Amino acid sequence: MPQPGRPTSEDELRAVTVGELRRLDGPVTLAAPDPEWPARFDREAARIRRALGDGALLVEHVGSTAVPGLVAKPVIDIALAVADSADEAAYLPALEAAGYTLRIREPEWEQHRMLNGADRAVNLHVFTIGSPQVERMLAFRDRLRADARDRDRYAAEKRRLAVREWRYVQNYADAKGAVVEEITAEALRRAI
Repeated sequence: MPQPGRPTSEDELRAVTVGELRRLDGPVTLAAPDPEWPARFDREAARIRRALGDGALLVEHVGSTAVPGLVAKPVIDIALAVADSADEAAYLPALEAAGYTLRIREPEWEQHRMLNGADRAVNLHVFTIGSPQVERMLAFRDRLRADARDRDRYAAEKRRLAVREWRYVQNYADAKGAVVEEITAEALRRAI
């Protein structure tokens, strides 16, 4: 589904969504940076590790709530790497028992799965260990943590776009795609 520079259609969203497709039909709410976000991540990471044990090969706080000083939707994004994200039987029952619900299944995009916390604002992104997408998420996060210019540039783009009317949150995410790609590409170039 996520392809930089190209908006996701409603049909594409329906094809990958598990359960009802949830419309936003309004602006995106951004919150001021919250010093509690890292603690919320720590609680979720502990919940994931308890549920999966050694099956949780990587658990990282990603997204805007992982960047001190950055405005964000108040949703904790987590990257989880497992042995094989296509093998849902190996991890999904344990995560569901821990209170997560499968919302997105994208076999065409690195076997990505996304779960929500039942009573918590959490997006849990599941990939296979070694996925280039996890590397990209971490590079983007680390670049924003380290570079105030890119962090400010991204915050300005988020604020500019958030006030618009969006049918789905994914449409807002798609609109940020170009700046995300530019920052990520720079981060990966510098990492070489």
